Amino acid sequence: MTPQEIESAVEAGMPRAVEDLTRLAAIPSVAFPGHPDEPVLAAAALTEELLRGAGLRNVRQIPVEGSFPAVYGEAPAPAGAPTVLLYAHYDVQPAGDLAQWRTPPFEPTLIDGALYGRGTADDKSGVIAHVAALRAFNGEFPVGVKVIIEGQEEYAGERLEDFVEANPELVRADAIVVADCGNPRVGDPALTTTLRGMAAFTVEVRTLREALHSGGFGGAAPDALAALMRMLSTLHDDRGDVRVPGLAQGTFDGSDESEDDFRISAGVLDGVSLVGSGSLTDRLWASYAITVTGLDVPTVSGAVNAVQPVARARVTIRIPPAGDAKTALDDVTGFLQKVAPWGAQVTFDDFVTGSGFTAGTGGRARAAIDGAMERAFGRTPRDVGQGGSIPLVAKLSGLFPEAEILLYGAEDDDASIHAPNERVVLDELRRVITAEALFLANYGA
Repeated sequence: MTPQEIESAVEAGMPRAVEDLTRLAAIPSVAFPGHPDEPVLAAAALTEELLRGAGLRNVRQIPVEGSFPAVYGEAPAPAGAPTVLLYAHYDVQPAGDLAQWRTPPFEPTLIDGALYGRGTADDKSGVIAHVAALRAFNGEFPVGVKVIIEGQEEYAGERLEDFVEANPELVRADAIVVADCGNPRVGDPALTTTLRGMAAFTVEVRTLREALHSGGFGGAAPDALAALMRMLSTLHDDRGDVRVPGLAQGTFDGSDESEDDFRISAGVLDGVSLVGSGSLTDRLWASYAITVTGLDVPTVSGAVNAVQPVARARVTIRIPPAGDAKTALDDVTGFLQKVAPWGAQVTFDDFVTGSGFTAGTGGRARAAIDGAMERAFGRTPRDVGQGGSIPLVAKLSGLFPEAEILLYGAEDDDASIHAPNERVVLDELRRVITAEALFLANYGA
């Protein structure tokens, strides 16, 4: 197919792609504990249906121990052509505070050329990008194609890592495309060449057998919530830099980003400063970051006058590509244990780790995607880092060191992934689909 034919096929297929994304994003496929399994399995079934409709000849769900099924499809390579593995995930983050959403999170809503809803960007747009790019070829693919769509990336992606380590031939490829990233801004093409790793854990603090009346015991009885707050506040210094020994700041070898643009994207309120020191890209892509992502404490509306016997927090660590997730986990939990006040009893559980990644430079696949993005976006892509982690990437890099790994997608920095009012710009999705289809043609030529 010529580039013009590919572009025309993608354009003609966009209404169907948008309809498919709407159907998929309407399914609340939250694969976190405490959420129902049925919607996750429904999303897997729809993903399987979509891959079959994309022209792949062998599509099936694959059980993953301790996780939800991966959806897998493949088509053989034409003689002498390379094979490409396409990755995305069909599970999504929880919706969070519904009051913060301007539209219902699982009722995809089209507003001014953008589709709003949980998962419309992260990462059901990646699923649809693969499906729509493959459809452009009507089953006659210029390369060998393997597709694996994960079902629990947002919570426990290391389980798929274990699966591919035990079944490497299933995913062996010459090039690997991970459609779970995005451009800094809509229309500004980029390839993600570094990923932070991550670690997460739950910390529990206990001080009393049971809650006590604050009037009769407050002032002498140790409050578990106060102890936990004191511990968490020691993780950063007054500038906001991580102060845990062993977690040093790093330097990103590339162009910096605009702090003004970042403030707008992040929605930082007037008069509120950014935290940390060093360049913005140093802080976002090359240094450790620690975030308290959840607390188990009495709500304000349900508060009673009591000294709390127990408090819990969920803590996430983002780790620069060269860092080690297990070491960082040990450093942070050891530090919290050391700073616990009043002899409070501290325990840790529910550990999760994922490694970072640095892409190689050059190669046939990189040249093919550069040309494809230049045609689809009107300019060549630039290299960027990504603060988020994708657990499978480092595993694939280790298993197949000769394979080129390309990370891109429709999740621009204003897409509000993992936050209320997530959205994908449909023109951006079209450009990504076009770029992927052109890449497959370029790479197979």
